[in-house]
Amino acid sequence: AGQAHLTLARAPMTEMPNALARMQDGVLSEYRAQIIRRGISHLDAIDRQAVDTTLCSEASRFAGWSDNRFETETRKAADLLDVEARLRRNKLAETQRRVTVRTAADGMAYLTALLPLKQAIAVKATLAKAAKWITSGEPRTPAQYEADLLVERVLGISRATDIPVSVGLVITDLTLLAGDDHPARVPGYGTIPGPIARQWIRDSVAARLKTWIRRLYLAPATGELVAMDSRRRLFPRPLAEFLDLRDDRCRTPYCGAPIKHHDHIIRSRHGGATSAEDGACRCEACNYHKEAPGFSEKPINGERHTFETRTPTGHTYESTAPPVI
Repeated sequence: AGQAHLTLARAPMTEMPNALARMQDGVLSEYRAQIIRRGISHLDAIDRQAVDTTLCSEASRFAGWSDNRFETETRKAADLLDVEARLRRNKLAETQRRVTVRTAADGMAYLTALLPLKQAIAVKATLAKAAKWITSGEPRTPAQYEADLLVERVLGISRATDIPVSVGLVITDLTLLAGDDHPARVPGYGTIPGPIARQWIRDSVAARLKTWIRRLYLAPATGELVAMDSRRRLFPRPLAEFLDLRDDRCRTPYCGAPIKHHDHIIRSRHGGATSAEDGACRCEACNYHKEAPGFSEKPINGERHTFETRTPTGHTYESTAPPVI
């Protein structure tokens, strides 16, 4: 957010004078100025000014436009000025294709695929075509049918419910075996009600799918996972999985991004051990940022695994591992 505000603050004086004037008039919001700035970032300074003039020289030009229309018109104006740049950006964008998952309410999640446009359209069209011909006796709606079909085709299973519960569900013995309602947890995504977790396991057993149980031992007083140690520089897979289960997300204070790296709190070159005590999960950006001069960290005593971060400004922050479940 800071980078976006700073970039926008610099741009209007030299590259977006018309947008700045419309903001001063109160007819162009900061959010829409950001839309324009993002849409022209790949152009040179002269072309940026040209798009600014096209879009914002008169307030009547964009009267009644939605945010989506602003994005469309900005993209159109930029494409007319530099077609080659658009082609280069398209090639670069294709290298960023990926699939992500983020949590939704009520035990649901959003599975998002960033794909080249023609691939995304083809996938959606294929699912929609199959759903169009469902029989009248089908209890599922076309949207539900499409969602189930996507799961079945990606996983190569005959029914969307035939998914084994393996690594990725943390549940207490009482919730699993004694009907307790304590929530279970899917590492990296959050908690789900205990009855839903038990239903997942029942569905797997009923479908004769393999279900593995891995026992994790907690300290009675604090609920912290029991530690494991290693003499290796890199965290071995069992220990890395242990850290994933304990930390759940990037442990840098105020971050909470998905885990990418397993990091030494006290750097290995400074004598830090490859252990659960000296290990913490990080996102990629935080792991690199803490290498900057002036950053230091050390484990400290806490109810659960805790370490202290000191920043180049001298401020200190503490990070405590979240409850396992």
